[in-house]
This record gives sequence, C-alpha cells and structure tokens, in this order.
Amino acid sequence: MRHRQARHDRHQPLYTPAERERRDSTVWTLVQGVLAPLQFLVFLVSLILVLRYLATGTGETAATVSIVVKTLILYTIMITGSVWEKVVFGKWLFARPFFWEDVFSMLVLALHTAYLGALFTGWLPVRGQMLLALAAYAAYVINATQFLLKLRAARLQQAREDAVAARSAQDTGQAPAQALGGAE
Repeated sequence: MRHRQARHDRHQPLYTPAERERRDSTVWTLVQGVLAPLQFLVFLVSLILVLRYLATGTGETAATVSIVVKTLILYTIMITGSVWEKVVFGKWLFARPFFWEDVFSMLVLALHTAYLGALFTGWLPVRGQMLLALAAYAAYVINATQFLLKLRAARLQQAREDAVAARSAQDTGQAPAQALGGAE
C-alpha cells in the first residue's frame, strides 16, 4: 500500500492550477528568483576564499566574512521561501511538493548555524570552522540541486499541460493558424 501511495505522489502534478496561479501572481516568486542566483554567486566566491585559506593559510578574514554573508543570505532565502510556500501551498514549510527539499534545507541551516556557533564561541579552531563551512556548502549544493530538479519538473509539467491544451484547442477547431498547416 505504501508503494502505491509513493507512485501516486510521484505522478501528482507539482502544482494544482490554483497553486500555479498563486505562484505566478506573488512577488515572493520573484524574490526567490533573485535570491537563489545571488546566494549561488556568494557561495562560489566564498568557496574559493575558504579553499584558498585551507590551501595557503592566508585570507582568513575574507573567508570568514564570506561565510557569514552566505549564511545571512541563506537565512533570508529560507524565511522568504517559507513565506512563498505559505502563499502558494498554505503551509509555512514542508508542503507536499517541496517536503524533502525542506527537510534537507533544515540540515543546510543546521550546518550553517553550527558554523556561526563555532565562529562566535571559538569551540572549533579556524581550520575546523572552515571545514565545517565546507560541509555546510556540500549540503547546500545537494539542496540547490534538489530545487533545480524541482524547477525543471515544474517546467516539464507546464510544457505537458500546454501541449495538451494546444491539442485540445486544435481538436475543437480553435487551433492557431500554424497548426492548420498540418505539422504535428
């Protein structure tokens, strides 16, 4: 029975028509669309700075500041993403379509927060802090990949629905002029 439910969930559309409408009409979609690439850019710069510090022992301050900035952007995107989920799905977190992405996001948040704890309390030496940051970054990459795959799934779902609508319009004689040329 559990297997059947999992198969059903996998084939459920990512968004209902009402959820898609809310997604497309809320400013929070744009906010997420701006913050996600910004966070990735900050991540890349920070990753280079952290690796440079680990390899050479120089640039500790730059690496540390970059990790703190990356973490603050992560907190921002998590808060605004939670608002986005509430607007689109009616839940602050763990909405059905993004449940596993949100679960893994908690690990990402925990690792970044642990880094801040280590930084401000000194319970890890600087090298340990940088290694903890790398662990947080590895989790972030996995989580970002989850979200990119979900975005791709949403685009594929939309393309399928558009194709069905176009075929339906063509079948009812409401096809665009190019469809009348017989190309199908």
